[in-house]
Amino acid sequence: MSFNRRSKNITEGVARAPNRSMYYALGYQESDFSKPMIGVANGHSTITPCNSGLQRLADAAVEGLKAAGANPQIFGTPTISDGMAMGTEGMKYSLVSREVISDCVETCVGGQWMDGVLVIGGCDKNMPGGMMGMLRANVPAIYVYGGTILPGRYKGQDLNIVSVFEAVGQFSAGKMAEEDFCEIEKRAIPGSGSCGGMYTANTMSSSFEALGMSLPYASTQANVQDEIVETTRRAAATLVEAVKKDLKPRDIVTKQAIENAVAVIMATGGSTNAVLHFLAIAHAAEVDWTIDDFERVRRKVPVLCDLKPSGQYLAIDLHHAGGIPQVMKELLDHGLLHGDCMTITGKTVAENLADVPALTADNKVIRQVSNPLYSEGHLAILKGNLSPEGCVAKITGLKNPVITGPARVFDDEQSALAAIMANQIVAGDVMVLRYLGPKGGPGMPEMLAPTGALIGQGLGESVGLITDGRFSGGTWGMVVGHVAPEAFEGGTIALVKEGDSITIDAHALKLELNVPADELARRRAEWKQPAPRYTRGVLAKFAKNAASASHGAVLDRFE
Repeated sequence: MSFNRRSKNITEGVARAPNRSMYYALGYQESDFSKPMIGVANGHSTITPCNSGLQRLADAAVEGLKAAGANPQIFGTPTISDGMAMGTEGMKYSLVSREVISDCVETCVGGQWMDGVLVIGGCDKNMPGGMMGMLRANVPAIYVYGGTILPGRYKGQDLNIVSVFEAVGQFSAGKMAEEDFCEIEKRAIPGSGSCGGMYTANTMSSSFEALGMSLPYASTQANVQDEIVETTRRAAATLVEAVKKDLKPRDIVTKQAIENAVAVIMATGGSTNAVLHFLAIAHAAEVDWTIDDFERVRRKVPVLCDLKPSGQYLAIDLHHAGGIPQVMKELLDHGLLHGDCMTITGKTVAENLADVPALTADNKVIRQVSNPLYSEGHLAILKGNLSPEGCVAKITGLKNPVITGPARVFDDEQSALAAIMANQIVAGDVMVLRYLGPKGGPGMPEMLAPTGALIGQGLGESVGLITDGRFSGGTWGMVVGHVAPEAFEGGTIALVKEGDSITIDAHALKLELNVPADELARRRAEWKQPAPRYTRGVLAKFAKNAASASHGAVLDRFE
């Protein structure tokens, strides 16, 4: 009897012959048809440093699968570099790429009747896209993260991608010499690997380890170091064992497992994008998880890790300090994780963590629950008349996450950035960047350029910024994103006028437009939906089908 499920679904005799003949052309022998066929979704690309070091991991995966008695089948997945696209029209394709990647994985696994799939990715959308595809296909699967980048160095200071965006603001404000600005630009990214702080890529990789879909310690390794190659080989062998046991993603990705992942996101100070992506991941897994669940977890899980963008350290420092298993051990010991959740290793979370030592008080990167950086999580879900469906505020690093000020309204990112660079934004202002949501952008572009410029000019804590778009994982400050309903759909953010009073209050979890209800009703009656920015192609398809940000901006949420 053939092992692989494709062979099990092929009729014997004449109908089977053409199918098998195609595999003989690939070098198969008769004995290969009794082995499991494992897909290797390879995100290697020279588009971005995040993915330029993935080929050796794909090679290691192939070696590991063959050594474990499986037949690897490699196929490609695309990527978009958020860092390179930031502030340009190309940024609109970033979230779109999440859906394209998930479709690639689902299509190849389903079309070729694969028995399992190992997904390798680096840049931000590789992670949720790959996970969503794995969950839709629901054959045994494992995620292999391409690894973090090592820091750049200049004048004794560690550098990373956000250093460049913040340097733009410092240089424009006359706070940095041109020579220093140019040197930071050249030195910030020293080689391959994903952006080095607890930005979106490292946030998602860490959460996948907590979710149980990656190997312990795999999510914080550096791309350029040899450790990650051996981890990839072990991941391949682990996957073959999961195929034998028929351990599928939806057996692992339960509501309790997602809660574990979100707990780790809160404990590590992760990216706002994790909210959007885990709503989409839960949808793919058919798990009942809403935007309000993030707030429920936030209230009970403290921020333990002192990581950039608002802290001191990078992901590689977290790795050297014990990695995600050390964070999870501390959470588990204080009743903040579900230890009985199954993982891809075939062991429970508690079993995986059994040999991890207790966290010591002298760990500089990871703090004990009794001495957190913040007593509650940092990703607050705000609601109010400006965002009745909810929005996301990142409140770490702020002395007082409350502001009431006059609205400065912009219908695109470029004019907002120009106003900042021209010193037209002052302390106390609340910037409103709109028509940048899933449908209006389309694609919910990230706002790292304006937020980085505000930080560089020293306005990060004194200027508010709200948007129906997204923020980079490298963003911090008085920022609120994912405002829903979005402006393009007639959300209240579309009705804001220059000078209106707006209140952001992360303590009270409120986002309010301080305008009388009758005036808002009058404005709403006058509002007209603008024409779509795109009418053909992938951006038009995304805009037509995207759900609200409060539902993960997925494309297959059919009412």
